[in-house]
Amino acid sequence: MTKKAQRLGAATAILVVAVALSRVLGFLRDAVVAALFGASGKTDAFYAAFTIPDILNYLVAGGTLSITFIPIYTRYLTSNDEAEGNRVLSIIATVMTVVLGVGIVVLECITPQVAARYLHKLSPEDLQTAISLTRILLPAQIFFYLGGLCSATLFARHRFTAAALAPLIYNFGTIAGGLLFGRRLGIASLAWGSVAGAFVGPFLLQAIAAGRAGVRYRPSFAARHPDFRAWLILSVPLMIGVSLVTADEWILRYFAAADLGAISRLSYARKLVLVPIALAGQAVGQASMPFFARLYAEGKRDELGALVAQSARRSAEVAMLAACGMIALSIPLIDLLFRRGHFRAEDVAPTAQYLSIFALSVPVWAMQGIFSRAFYSTSDTRTPMIAGTLITIGSLPIYYLANRMFGVPGLVIASDIGIILHTAVLMILLPRRVSCDRSAVLAGVARAAILGALAGAAAWMVARHLPVGALAGHSLDLVQLGAAGLTFLSVVIALAKPLKVEGVRLLLDRFSSLLYC
Repeated sequence: MTKKAQRLGAATAILVVAVALSRVLGFLRDAVVAALFGASGKTDAFYAAFTIPDILNYLVAGGTLSITFIPIYTRYLTSNDEAEGNRVLSIIATVMTVVLGVGIVVLECITPQVAARYLHKLSPEDLQTAISLTRILLPAQIFFYLGGLCSATLFARHRFTAAALAPLIYNFGTIAGGLLFGRRLGIASLAWGSVAGAFVGPFLLQAIAAGRAGVRYRPSFAARHPDFRAWLILSVPLMIGVSLVTADEWILRYFAAADLGAISRLSYARKLVLVPIALAGQAVGQASMPFFARLYAEGKRDELGALVAQSARRSAEVAMLAACGMIALSIPLIDLLFRRGHFRAEDVAPTAQYLSIFALSVPVWAMQGIFSRAFYSTSDTRTPMIAGTLITIGSLPIYYLANRMFGVPGLVIASDIGIILHTAVLMILLPRRVSCDRSAVLAGVARAAILGALAGAAAWMVARHLPVGALAGHSLDLVQLGAAGLTFLSVVIALAKPLKVEGVRLLLDRFSSLLYC
């Protein structure tokens, strides 16, 4: 048990570090885009161009990887029947690659018509740019899909290094494309860099690692194989359902297209809030899911409910503090990270406003990542699919009305409302399978909100007495953020234990133990 716990701890650490580095490099990618092209119609077209490829990837690959394929492949590995596991892998890869290939060809042909309906609010010139970039990005979905299958086989073997490096290489590809070929190819350099990064990182790197680990692929269309059917039954709900977690960005792009530069500024702000979401929700959720599945398989429903509640509470507490810090320091943060090149001082205030509003829902995003994986660990993909689809459809009028009333900031408010509804429904439905103590989760979030508000207010008071870099230079941003950040951290350290914010206390204790090692 000790060795297994050590391996699991090492795997968890790799995933957390990988997610953190991926989000940081994703931010750097956006910082490069902002510096090279600012927040303009061209950058709006670039971010909008990902929508159709993302939807195709979501429809075809929605349930293929860690949720539905890993348990099937793991069963073959544990029964020492690796050859049959590779056969199932080959069937899925062959059949779904053909489906994906046909989808890409069809979309390449009808992209102008689809984009014209979805992105009709863009100017004619920017719409043509979005169409061109979409056609460049579409083939990359094959690399993501096949690489995802390879990644699943590596996870089943408890090998995480290649999967950890893949998204880093992908983001680096976009950055390299813009820096090396931006002057020659313009905004298209980013799209070509993304395709190259998708081939090298998510596909080639993981295919080589999987091959070395023992994965063998032979084309096969044996769709009658029982485990192919089992995989399909589990995957279809995830493929046809639309969760607001994924659709939110698509909806924002649709409504924001009428405001020049709004898609870009929304994307820059959203990428920043994804950092704490990924660390507090995604990474913890990925690490927790094996524990959830084991407890469910052993019939320990009470223990499972307690672990789900504990994981959700601790993740939300940490996320709440990150959200409060972002709100308090949004202007100097955006100014320092993005204001350079074509991203000018006048872009700072609206982007900081979007960041502050987005940040309000960060704890809810973190909890959603835990609750959804609790469902998946019980092999229930239908309940979150149905709930997510209904909430997404029901949220559309909220986006429309909020946009009409408050403009682009209203869209961010609608995004917050939608994810709160989504998470609340999952939390209400979850106790039907596990006895999760919802009151304990909400109480922990409330205590963290009090702590974050106190720390954020103190940090804001310190920051407001120093000049903003937009007026006096980036060096003052560093001074401002440094002084305010130390104030924020001091308040958190002083009040975390009295307020019984357990997730923060654990982080502080572990950090202290590392210092004394």
